[in-house]
Amino acid sequence: MAVTGRLGLLALLAAPVVGFLLPSWAGIGLAAAVLFLLVALDLLLAGSVRRLHFARSGATSVRLGEACEVTLTVANPGGRPVRAWLRDAWPPSAGADDRHRLTLPAGERRVVTTRLLPTRRGDRTAARVTVRSTGPLGLAARQGSHEVPWTVRVLPPFHSRKHLPSRLARLQQLDGRNAVLIRGQGTEFDSLREYVIGDDVRSIDWRASARASDVMVRTWRPERDRHVVLVLDTGRVSAGRVGDAPRLDAAMDAALLLAVLAARAGDRVDLLAYDRQVHAAVQGSTELLPALVNAMAPLESSLVETDARGMVAEVLRRTRRRALVVLLTGLDAAPLEEGLFPVLPKLTSRHQLMIASVADPRVAEMAAGRGDAEAVYDAAAAERVLAERRQVTARLARHGVEVVDAVPEDLPPRLADRYLALKAAGRL
Repeated sequence: MAVTGRLGLLALLAAPVVGFLLPSWAGIGLAAAVLFLLVALDLLLAGSVRRLHFARSGATSVRLGEACEVTLTVANPGGRPVRAWLRDAWPPSAGADDRHRLTLPAGERRVVTTRLLPTRRGDRTAARVTVRSTGPLGLAARQGSHEVPWTVRVLPPFHSRKHLPSRLARLQQLDGRNAVLIRGQGTEFDSLREYVIGDDVRSIDWRASARASDVMVRTWRPERDRHVVLVLDTGRVSAGRVGDAPRLDAAMDAALLLAVLAARAGDRVDLLAYDRQVHAAVQGSTELLPALVNAMAPLESSLVETDARGMVAEVLRRTRRRALVVLLTGLDAAPLEEGLFPVLPKLTSRHQLMIASVADPRVAEMAAGRGDAEAVYDAAAAERVLAERRQVTARLARHGVEVVDAVPEDLPPRLADRYLALKAAGRL
């Protein structure tokens, strides 16, 4: 039972009145007895919260940064009306507008809508529904809580979607739809056209030219149904924050853009999230984008060193034919030296490997600083970090590994551009 501030106010008002009629102590005692009876009566008349019935409906998923609504249907099977405050509690990261005023007559039902604006990815689960039902005088209230389960999955926002139209236009050119000539290993014959100055003479079709009145050349298009495997490193290196978000979120955004682009190119796209075990996997899904964002949504970085040997073994086990393996990880020298480099030949002998890494723009800013002694020391440390990343990139390149190292905003389009360059060169 919760007694409101009205109880004290009535006690102050009632005591002087009764005091005129009885001695002071007797008057106060009588006033207290009257108030106790009023509170008891008010509590007796308050609607029951235990007998309320609840049901949920509404959104089950939402993109990070967008709002959604979850509805709560409350039914009152009792014989007294319920005048109450209702709190639909959610975790703080759900961003719930969770307090509602409820007036529910006997035998009726009402719908309460809670608006969510999540601030983090993952599954956000409703905690409990708490109802405080006040009596008609507002002196006392009944309070109770109910478990009404519901989960809303907060999906990655896919900010890099804005780069998709321009990359699709370039993909159309590679497909030969704009009559662009493409030569390279692993391409498919598309059509014949007349020779123009600048065409590769190796593309001339002499038999077709003999039958025609002009020199004819073959046009080519990249092969379809290639295999692209996206590998998200969810280990320690992905936990570092760049700006307001962890590196893992930026890697996800880049992976989504590349996945959609590759799917539009007719390639098969798989996903693997790994540190010391598989945390998510998508293979051969027909609804690729929904499958990817649902698999990525609950992923969190683990504060452990990634088992590179286990990761490579898992990729080789799942991918039999030659594929483009895109590993989204860090370029820190020490983890790569101890983890990836020893097993790199085993992976590159069977697949084309591309490494995408999220760079911190703050490091470049520090490298340019010369304002005072502290800034100079910061600049020296930043230059050392940049030099190590360049050395690691050069070493990976000697093993035939493509490397894309960019800040979060630039990583998705640059990764997509590198994929298109490989397509154009016929290296997929």
